[in-house]
Formats: sequence, C-alpha cells, structure tokens
Amino acid sequence: PILEAILAATGADKVNLIGHSHGGPTVRYVASVYPDYVASATSIAGPNTGARIFDLKLEIEEVLPLYGKVTDNAINAFATLIDLISTGGYEQDFATGGYSVSTPGMREFNIHHPAGLPQTACGHGPELADNGVRYYSWSGANPLTNVLDLSDGILAITALLYPGEKNDGLVSSCSSHLGMVIRDDYHMNHFDEINQFAGLVSPFETNPTTVFRQHANRLKNRGL
Repeated sequence: PILEAILAATGADKVNLIGHSHGGPTVRYVASVYPDYVASATSIAGPNTGARIFDLKLEIEEVLPLYGKVTDNAINAFATLIDLISTGGYEQDFATGGYSVSTPGMREFNIHHPAGLPQTACGHGPELADNGVRYYSWSGANPLTNVLDLSDGILAITALLYPGEKNDGLVSSCSSHLGMVIRDDYHMNHFDEINQFAGLVSPFETNPTTVFRQHANRLKNRGL
C-alpha cells in the first residue's frame, strides 16, 4: 500500500491523515483498514452521516433518470479534464461517489467503519478509538463569508437544504462530528475550510491555514 511507501520514505512509524469533505470518509476508511499504520485521522467538514445535496440528487433521479445520466456524464467529463491536467490517470465515477456520501450511502459505510463516530446524534465521538487511532474533526457554519467570493452565492443556495441547522453550505455541522470535535462553527463555508478560492475567506475569523497549523501542533503535543 502507499502507506507503506510513505513510512519507508520518511522513517516514521505511523501517519496522520487529514481529509476534507469526501476526504473525511476516505481517511476513515484507511484508518479502519490499516490502523497499525495510522496515528490519527482528521475529518474536515466530512459528511459522516451524509450530505443532503446528494440525497436530493437521488430523489430527483428517481423521478427523472435522464437527469442523473446527464449530470454524471458532465461532471465526469470535467473531472477527467482536471485529472488529465493533474496527471492523475484515475477513472471518474460521480454517480458512485455521490451515492457514497448520501445519507443511505454513509449509513452503509458506517456499519463497516464506525470508529470515531459519536454514539448520539450531533454528539462527540471518542478521541482514542478501540482500533488505537485518534480521531478529530472540525467544520464551518457560515455559507456567506466574503463578498468577493462568487462561490458564496452557490453555497448560500445549497445551504437552504438545512433549514434551522448550522452548516457550511454543503455539510451540516452535526454530520461533520467525528472523534474529538475541535469546533463545528468556524465562520467558514465548505471551500473556506481549505482556503479556497484564492484565499477569499472571512477576514473576521481565524485563517484556515492557522487552524491547520494549530492542529499540527495538537498532534505533535500528543506525540503523534
């Protein structure tokens, strides 16, 4: 596995994994399958109980099957272009990827990979799970953060899927909870959390790069 290559190249005993959005379930999967190689898994706005925008996609596809095919093909084509520019060489499958982070998809995933999940709705999970891996999470809760960022308008619309709930425009704060919840209410939207786009984030909140540095120090202080 690539983890073995990383450990061999760095001389480290274990790795600390951090994943944003769909990357949250991804690092959870790796930690679940290879716990001996993983010291910690951190989920940033991961849809750990599902993202409603993909629930909506599934509902529309039940009524309009052609919608799903057209949407999937268009996004796959765009993702293939990005992959080509990035010299990735990976196959794109938006239909499967979207289902995997829907509510039913994450329900299935969580049955097999439950480590770090809260035992109560919107609760906190264990920092140190039974598999020996430490779990952390954080997320934003404000779709609109910078008037210069055109993506804010899109996230303000998708945020309407969460009436009365804290969310970052794509993932609810409660769904983001995993392990030790550092914060679930940063003045950030789903893209701000990783300093997109072009660093147009809120000037009134801790910069996302600082949040990452703080977490790196947290892991270091725990000997990870």
